[in-house]
Amino acid sequence: MKLNYLLLDVFTRERLQGNQLAVVCRADGLLDGEMQAIAREFNLSETVFILKPHIERNTASIRIFTPYAELPFAGHPTVGAAVVLGLQNKVSAVRLEEQVGLITALFEKADRRSGEARFALPRLPSRVASLTDRLGMAQALGIEVEDIGCDLYEPAVFSAGVTFHLVPVRNAEVLRRIKVNTGIWNSVFSHDHNSAYVFTLTPEEPENDLAARMFGMDVGEDPGTGSAAAALIGLLAEHADLASGQADFTLRQGHEMGRPCRITIQLRKDNDVLIHGGIGGHAVIVGEGVLDLEP
Repeated sequence: MKLNYLLLDVFTRERLQGNQLAVVCRADGLLDGEMQAIAREFNLSETVFILKPHIERNTASIRIFTPYAELPFAGHPTVGAAVVLGLQNKVSAVRLEEQVGLITALFEKADRRSGEARFALPRLPSRVASLTDRLGMAQALGIEVEDIGCDLYEPAVFSAGVTFHLVPVRNAEVLRRIKVNTGIWNSVFSHDHNSAYVFTLTPEEPENDLAARMFGMDVGEDPGTGSAAAALIGLLAEHADLASGQADFTLRQGHEMGRPCRITIQLRKDNDVLIHGGIGGHAVIVGEGVLDLEP
């Protein structure tokens, strides 16, 4: 069996920046264990497999794997797959079947190897729990207790399909000097994938509103995490200065790793209830090849 694959950089317009992604095309003949093994072979934060849709009017079904597990939803594989399918099919909208639900992504071509995709969340974020152990969080992140908290934001656990511990910190300088303490990490961030999305407001940075870093999910630090940004929409919505209407944010991630990402975030409320969340970003194809799985 030989399978074509593409390598993309996601949440960036620039090659060799952003979050890396492998996209395996026409993967219908693969077994679950083979997909997992291929994702482990690429050893990127995620690999996405494109399959025929279960419902004919949809564009494709996709499955998303880290090197260690399958995910029901992830942002940068969704953006990357939508850009690949938008370019291949020459369409402005892509309907993707994911385990979390059906996602319709709007696609805009930039050139023959890149474009932008934006999509509404198939599952709105919900609050899972509060986080009250500030001393534990500070020790796990290698910062001071007084560094935790930003404006009105307090630590909490949210999920929009994948669960994240959301930890606001005082400013971008605190974000920069985080040093992970692996010895206590899992006991402090104990939900699901033990993942912490640490973020702050960036009023001094004109190009973005927020900055974040993501640690966990067995990948160490991730340069651009759309599913975490999706979870963050829930916390942003709780404190958004509007009862009805739309708010848009730009978030940077990955700068501390030398892989800068830019993620667009959108939320809409009606009578103080979150009714829409959206994620978007650019992606660029940087390489392609063939997997040779023949015995």
